[in-house]
Amino acid sequence: MAKGDIDTYQEDGDWKSKRQGSSRAFAVGGTKAEQQAVGREAAKRDGVEHTIKKTDGTIGEKNSYGKDPNPPKG
Repeated sequence: MAKGDIDTYQEDGDWKSKRQGSSRAFAVGGTKAEQQAVGREAAKRDGVEHTIKKTDGTIGEKNSYGKDPNPPKG
């Protein structure tokens, strides 16, 4: 089964982390920083992208932990 990228976001006053394509969050509750840590660890483990959204739903930060298709030259 392919693993989807991870989103960390706020919904109904709770911070959540969810795999894209899934209907349910795999982690709910705590502070934004706590959910960021949960999402980051899952993304690192699975080698996928982690998107952290602001309270208004816009993207605040993106981090990729997979194989970079365009690595820096140098």
